Amino acid sequence: MTGTVARSGLREGVRHRALLVALLLMALQLGSLAVPAYACGCGAMVPSRGSGMRVDEERSVVHWDGRTEQIVMSLTVDGDAPEAAWIMPVPGRATVELGDRALFDELDTLTAPEHRDRPYFWPRDDDWPFAGGESDGAGAPRAGAGGVGVVGRERLGPFDVARLTATDPKALRGWLERNGFELPDALAAELRPYVKQKWEYVAVRLAPEDAEDAALRGTLDPLRMRFPSTELVYPMRLSRLADTPQSLGLYVLAAHRMEPRTAIGGLEPEVLFAGKVEGEGPVGDLTGGDGAFLTAVDQSFPQPERITGDHRFRPAEADTAFRKVVYDPVLWTAGGVPVWLMTFGVPLLVLVVAALLVVRVRGRRPVTPPPPVYVPPPLS
Repeated sequence: MTGTVARSGLREGVRHRALLVALLLMALQLGSLAVPAYACGCGAMVPSRGSGMRVDEERSVVHWDGRTEQIVMSLTVDGDAPEAAWIMPVPGRATVELGDRALFDELDTLTAPEHRDRPYFWPRDDDWPFAGGESDGAGAPRAGAGGVGVVGRERLGPFDVARLTATDPKALRGWLERNGFELPDALAAELRPYVKQKWEYVAVRLAPEDAEDAALRGTLDPLRMRFPSTELVYPMRLSRLADTPQSLGLYVLAAHRMEPRTAIGGLEPEVLFAGKVEGEGPVGDLTGGDGAFLTAVDQSFPQPERITGDHRFRPAEADTAFRKVVYDPVLWTAGGVPVWLMTFGVPLLVLVVAALLVVRVRGRRPVTPPPPVYVPPPLS
């Protein structure tokens, strides 16, 4: 009887495991059929059918002279998608060209924080005598009516760029499908406000230049877009589609220090740098050789679904310069000698030496022999 019960329990366990495996396989099969849209801070990425892609980093530079706006974007992507489409809404007719990778290097240098030493008194784990040497001082340390009109199309490096006008998201969906991509319903819904505002789109087909490449990976060449705009606007609405927290790192070049009008559903924007920069190098090429006021802004969006719209910037009350300061902990020294050692080590050393001298002096003194012991004579 016991053997029968054991075999019955074993068969029941095998059935449960088989059912679990079947459910997992079904979930994987359904997941492989989905074609998600990956939101960026500025635009949305749609991978080719049956593939996946993620945007690991997005960096953007915006220049605005009061009439024309330029956006330079650099994306770092990963996944197994051999091709992808990137959709960017813009308020006016846009021109597109390849950007300069060195632009971001120059801006990183211009906005680098100032490092200052912050001395500390007591030695730490990395200091002598715990680690055998002093600290090195290193701190701890982004159309025609009812359809789509293609107003321009060009090949730029690995990009097939189409500039579109659209009055209907369904027409945009049709264009994407004809080019091998599917427009998710959620993305189509988020595009409707742009259609109502009569905005246009930059649709970019990303594909490796080398046909043997299996997937799009790494940092792509930056794209530089230019379009007319009477205000400085940075499209963010499509980031509502992201299912993970988003962050925005943005360099803003304009005549004055600029600030977002609202937080648009994210945390309060943080200014990392503000100051006048000269028109040299790639920055000068972007600004036309004129100087500009550079504002570097960083913002986090822990809950992207709360994003309420696009970032719209306005001049700040004053062109107040600002540079972030990073304090690097360094051991407090004087003449290369740790102060703690001079404060406590030297006096302690003096006491030890004095004690040794006392012992040595005492050791050299002549020893006085004890007085003779009186021994009475024997009794007769």
